[in-house]
Amino acid sequence: MREFSLPALYEVPADGNLTDLIRRNASLHPEVAVVTRRVDGVWRDVTSVEFLAEVTAVAKGLIAAGIRPGERVALMSRTRYEWTLLDFAIWSAGGVVVPVYETSSPEQVRWILGDSGAVACVVETSGHEALVASLRAELPALRHVWQFDAGAVAELGRAGAGVGDALLAEHTTAARADDPATIVYTSGTTGRPKGCVLSHRSFFAECGNVVERLKPVFVPGESSILLFLPLAHVFGRLVEVAAVLAPIKLAHVPDVKNLTDDLGEVRPKLLLGVPRVFEKVYNSARAKAQADGKGRIFDRAADTAIAYSRALGTPGGPGLGLRLRHRLFDKLVYGKLRAVLGGRATHAISGGAPLGERLGHFYRGIGFTVLEGYGLTETCAATAFNSLERQKIGSVGQPLPGSTVRVADDGEVLLHGEHLFSGYWNNPAATEEVMADGWFHTGDIGALDEEGFLTITGRKKEILVTAGGKNVAPAVIEDRIRAHPLVAETMVVGDARPFVAALVTLDEEFLVRWARENGKPAGSTAADLAADADLLAAVQQAVDDGNAAVSKAESVRRFRILPVQFTEDSGHLTPSLKLKRGVVAKDFAAEIEALYTK
Repeated sequence: MREFSLPALYEVPADGNLTDLIRRNASLHPEVAVVTRRVDGVWRDVTSVEFLAEVTAVAKGLIAAGIRPGERVALMSRTRYEWTLLDFAIWSAGGVVVPVYETSSPEQVRWILGDSGAVACVVETSGHEALVASLRAELPALRHVWQFDAGAVAELGRAGAGVGDALLAEHTTAARADDPATIVYTSGTTGRPKGCVLSHRSFFAECGNVVERLKPVFVPGESSILLFLPLAHVFGRLVEVAAVLAPIKLAHVPDVKNLTDDLGEVRPKLLLGVPRVFEKVYNSARAKAQADGKGRIFDRAADTAIAYSRALGTPGGPGLGLRLRHRLFDKLVYGKLRAVLGGRATHAISGGAPLGERLGHFYRGIGFTVLEGYGLTETCAATAFNSLERQKIGSVGQPLPGSTVRVADDGEVLLHGEHLFSGYWNNPAATEEVMADGWFHTGDIGALDEEGFLTITGRKKEILVTAGGKNVAPAVIEDRIRAHPLVAETMVVGDARPFVAALVTLDEEFLVRWARENGKPAGSTAADLAADADLLAAVQQAVDDGNAAVSKAESVRRFRILPVQFTEDSGHLTPSLKLKRGVVAKDFAAEIEALYTK
């Protein structure tokens, strides 16, 4: 057993709650823009004083509607300014926020609103409102539904005009540090989602220590963050609260469809994302270079960036020849890539899945360092991350300051700290399963080195045991295969089978480009090309790269290309894009069987 801890860098207020942050900002940084929002296509700054005024108006509206301290109010929307506004307004009214993914099914919405006992729900669209309306008979606690697109913010502002400041203060100060701030329901790869109760203390401990550890990129009045992650996910909430705590400017966009344009307009200082975003940026740049006849130059530039980054960790650093090549490619290639990322950002924090060592070195080599982290909903997002001054590519970093990471004898990662959740809402039995003597049992398998850097290798429940008795952690090889531009998703199989195999889905965007460049008929789909020798050879390259990370007994011997996509709508991915392995295994049982019989 090995454990490692770091001292806290931030002291959690004894009796405060998260609304203290917006009042502090208005007092200490009145003219600092804490938010920038797109209005009629133009980004307009919102100062801390203006933000506090808007939060106050909406909070009074919620109080006028009868929201009492401790009652749950649900939010169902894409990432937008109004979500952050409502988060702080609900807290100011003394309420507890229950986030709901805007893509959730009726059954998921019914369960989350019903299990949490939500008395009100703020939705984004008329479609969301109709969905909630269809469930009202099954939700006896639900009293109000407001809609952003129908003017919910203005409506609540008008409704609260008669609420006095004294009553608002009673509601705002009702919650203490250990009271619930939000109930975030897990994505639910198996079974019904569980509601993780995160207190105000959890967010203070989490965000305060993250901001202090990464202080050079959280500079008030200078730094900014573009938030495109779902705010229904705990990672998105980390970004939101950390930005307000710092405070730095926060911009919201609903998705990544126009990410390049959004980055160019906002020009953030810091990015937070998931590995797939950084993989897409790399793969798109490489594909464009190949299309322009500059593929060999790009590949040489990429190899130089990787070699340069690796040399940074060696005695003496990069040699003269490598430094000269790096300087040349900085002018030819790297500067253009940094411009795609907005031109100002020097760092990003990545979580949700491993980025991959090669890609980590590539980004650091071009002057844009991606700091990998690790966390779960139960840990209020990051429980470990690489810092600006202490980074080890390939790991998820050292523990959050003020917390401890322990790796048990069986390899399971255990956690302790103020940032941990209070338990699962209405589910003490599930809480007891994962909490013991103040330690949270994550279910993840990992290792700690002598410097306290943590590496995650997989989930205990996902470990495959082949017929030959070999234990296989699917995530290690899946992440490497998925890094290939042609691959959208992959799922390794082989439990109780003679060898390891994989199901593969293709990235539709890159398949079109690949088909054109390889002389395939226009409009060819994955179904059309599933047996194409050239395509099979290209995917085999991805599999070979994945196999390079594992032993021969763990390597993928056979794979099968599926003519479909794993999506949230198809039921194969959670809203946070995790594979529902059981669903995939059931729906593609015939394809899995064929891997071992044909």
